[in-house]
Amino acid sequence: MTISSSESAAASRINTQIQLTGMPQGKLTPEVFRQVDVPIPVCGAGQVLVQIKVISLDAANRAWMQGATYRSALEAGQVMAGGAIGEVIESKADGFTAGDLVFGDMGWQRYAVLPAQDVRKVPRIEPITHLLSVYGIAGLTAYFGLLRVGQPKPGQTVVVSAAAGSVGSLVGQIAKIQGCRVVGIAGGAAKCDWLVNTLGFDAAVDYKAGGLSKALKEAAPEGIDVYFDNVGGDVFEACLFRMKQGGRIACCGAVSQYDGEPPRHGPRGVPGLIVTKRLTLQGFVLYDFYPEIDTAMKDLQAWVASGQLKVIEDVRQGLENVPDALIGLLAGDNYGKRMVTL
Repeated sequence: MTISSSESAAASRINTQIQLTGMPQGKLTPEVFRQVDVPIPVCGAGQVLVQIKVISLDAANRAWMQGATYRSALEAGQVMAGGAIGEVIESKADGFTAGDLVFGDMGWQRYAVLPAQDVRKVPRIEPITHLLSVYGIAGLTAYFGLLRVGQPKPGQTVVVSAAAGSVGSLVGQIAKIQGCRVVGIAGGAAKCDWLVNTLGFDAAVDYKAGGLSKALKEAAPEGIDVYFDNVGGDVFEACLFRMKQGGRIACCGAVSQYDGEPPRHGPRGVPGLIVTKRLTLQGFVLYDFYPEIDTAMKDLQAWVASGQLKVIEDVRQGLENVPDALIGLLAGDNYGKRMVTL
């Protein structure tokens, strides 16, 4: 599918949207999306009209097409859902004025009207993309998932899957800041070299090279204290069998199961391992930790300012390129946080 740009949308009061034509079966393809032009929505009482600036792309976008998760399932004909940063251009809600920057589930479009309670004010930070990467969904998920759920201690071994992605690349760096030994799992020799030589991981394992269990044993010979899981599937199973007694697993996502055929079996031997090794497996979503966001932001900003935390961003341009950018993300062709500026 070819999607054309609509640069004159604001001037003509037209809102360009990317809608779903249906629910994908198997791998996500461009044909699932269509671009349409509709009138800019009218702002009602208690609402804000937002012009979208940057759209976040996340593996969760694909999971929403499969059914209800922590949000309702998507349906054909809807605007494709997605978190975004936007600027308020009209407000009929207390506490918001034109010019405010806000974050919310605004969808893949140029303009959105949302209830004021569904958006959160964010500070003006340059570059604005940092509000979706290190100071946004990716950074906060990495921070809380590792520190609150994984609870690493200095000297312990932390393993993170999808380690070159938006969350994983930050998890590994935060673990190093905490004094841990860090092993990243990624696809391809180039990504593994990048994790070690650019981000400072202690070791990296290429899951595409085969022999994952053996490679993990070599990279973490004494076992794993904390595993931060972004992928599920065979990688999860391999790490599970390398866990130390009393180990913690932070279950963030299962991207290996989002796009394509469902797995034929779950991890084998799970109940026995959990009992004998006294493992803790905990799923979480960012919303669980919203009361602590200010604390997290202070830490993240301090680490970035000191140079301890590198911000890796993969920024594309143009609403018309959002579908292909998500398809590429699911195929693992990104380094760091992928997003699209409008």
